[in-house]
Formats: sequence, C-alpha cells, structure tokens
Amino acid sequence: MKNICFLIGDLNHSGGTERVTTLIANKLAEQGDQIYILSLSHGNKPFFELHPNILNNALFHEKVSMRRNFFEAIKKIRKFILDHNIDTFVVVDSISCVFTVPACIGLKVKHICWEHFNLKVNLGSRFRDVGRWLAAKYCDQIITLTERDKTFWDAKYHLKASGKVVAIPNPSPYELQDNLPSLDEKTILCVGRLTHQKGFDLLISAWAKIASQLPGWKVVIVGNGEDEQKLKLLAEQHQVSDSIIFAGQQKNMDKFYRQASFFCMSSRFEGLPMVLLEAQSYGLPIVAFDCDTGPAEIIDNGENGYLVKSFDLDYFSINLKDMIFNQKYKNFVHRSFETAKKFRIQEISKKWCNIVGEGSE
Repeated sequence: MKNICFLIGDLNHSGGTERVTTLIANKLAEQGDQIYILSLSHGNKPFFELHPNILNNALFHEKVSMRRNFFEAIKKIRKFILDHNIDTFVVVDSISCVFTVPACIGLKVKHICWEHFNLKVNLGSRFRDVGRWLAAKYCDQIITLTERDKTFWDAKYHLKASGKVVAIPNPSPYELQDNLPSLDEKTILCVGRLTHQKGFDLLISAWAKIASQLPGWKVVIVGNGEDEQKLKLLAEQHQVSDSIIFAGQQKNMDKFYRQASFFCMSSRFEGLPMVLLEAQSYGLPIVAFDCDTGPAEIIDNGENGYLVKSFDLDYFSINLKDMIFNQKYKNFVHRSFETAKKFRIQEISKKWCNIVGEGSE
C-alpha cells in the first residue's frame, strides 16, 4: 500500500479538474492505496463524491493570497508530506509547482506534475510559466492530457530523451450509456463555465448566422460564470434569445445528455475536455473548434463529429447545420460510442497505477 497525495486548488469547485481528480483518486483508493487530497484552500465540501477511505485536508481553511503566503504554503506542504509519510505527491495544475518543488527538496517522495491545460496557455499567470519550468527541471514525472501537449513539453524543455513526460487522457466519468441520440430532439447541448475560455460568445455569433433557417432547434448551455449576463445580452443583440437556453449549473447532467441531438464546444483553448468524453459516452456526435489540445484527440473529423479551424465562425455555423442534416448521423453516433470506450476509467486507471507505483519506495 502506498500513501498518495493529490494537491488541488479547491475540491469544493465543480469543474473538470476537480471531477477527474476525484475519479482517479477514488479508483486508486478502491485498489487499496491510502489516498489524501490536499486543497490549497477550503475543500471541506467536495462537489463530487469521494471514496470513504480518502482523507481530505486543506492548507488554509479560508481563501488567502498565495503570493503573500508563499513561504507559509511551502512550509505547510512539506510538513504534510512528512507527517503522512507520502510516497507519491501529485500536483494537480502545474502552477502549484512553485510551492511543491521547494517543499519537496531533499525528501524521498515521487513528485508528479499533472498538467490540466496545455503548454501554450498560461491563463495570464507568469507563476504558471515558472511552475512549468520548475516541473520540467525537478519533478520526477509530468503528466499531460494529450499526445500533442506532450510534444510541446518535450520540445520546449528538451525532455524527449528523458521519458519524463507521459500523456494520460482524462477518463470518461461514465460507463457507456443506454442512449440513442436522435435529431428529432432538435437540441444542441453545450456545457461549461460561462467564461472567455469556453467561447460561448463565438458560439452565439455562429448560431445567429443559421438560427432562422432551423425552426424548432434550440441551443442549451449548461453552466454558470462571470460572463452570464454579457452572453445573455449578446444573444439578445443577435436576436437569438428565443432559441438559446441558459440552463445554469446542474449537478445531474443525465437528462441533458439524453435530450440532446449532438454536442457543441466552442472553446478558445482546452486541456482534454471532460465534457466531450461525457458526451461521447451518451453517443453524441460533436462539433468543436480544433483548439491546440483536446478535441482533435477525441473527434475523428467526418466520422464522429466535425473539427473546425479555431475562430472560423462561418465554417462553425456550416458544420452545425451539416450535422443537423447529416445523412450519416447514425454512423456518427455509433463511432462516438466506439471512441468513448478508449477513455473508460478502467483503462485510464491502469496507466495511473503504473505511474504512481514506480519509483516511490
């Protein structure tokens, strides 16, 4: 049995990072390892259900400035590793390596950086750039979500020969579902936080080009976020408010996937999007922008969905329309189910077992 700790921002959040961390941690706990999850702050009310044997902790009980508490965070992380005899320490999000690399100096712990975005995106934080440099230099292993992002890391930090970077995709949170999508539902489903990253403004603008040609069709957007009012105003300005439904944040997504004809993603950038894996487990074809990493590893263009050059709104709207009138729609559904099998938790957890089980004695 190994003591394995995942360091995450705040396990109370409901995003894809928190979901996939919970999935992997639960699976490792099922297999007998002692799992700890350590939030930088809060984390006392996890949004996703944890295995009962997982021990949940936090560095700070309230949200604090990590910049002002830089040295305190390092001290607390190091103490936690020593107090709990941690064998493998997994840093969820490369930015936190600015704390964990100093914290792990001189300790006999396997130090893993788990990148949840992609190397070309730093979300406006130079700390993330520093964290990645530290990870490349000092971590024992770096996990990327896609093979494409692995090539970015190998090239930038000259890591190919070391074999330090390993691509492990996110698992689908669901087994294959007993679901048969239909164009009769006339529903395009979109899921994600209402933020600049997710590109719902691009989706609304693309939809406005074709909405009047598609009577009865609806775009359902599930999620909340700081851009909600701005997006609703944009829908009004484009005169498509009647065909775009803002459904808010939902804990039970099953009914939304079952009522959808296909899935749409308009993100400006991604890591490996959990929602695409969820959508495929329900057999949903997908229309998505081909942003740097993520969609291209899930979508076979013209087989189980459409990949569109990023920011090409005209072509995006054309592909939405093509999916609605696609004569091969049933084939797309079949291929979506087939692709989903590659991302089952049973397959992904084997790769994680290999990673956390090596070199931590």
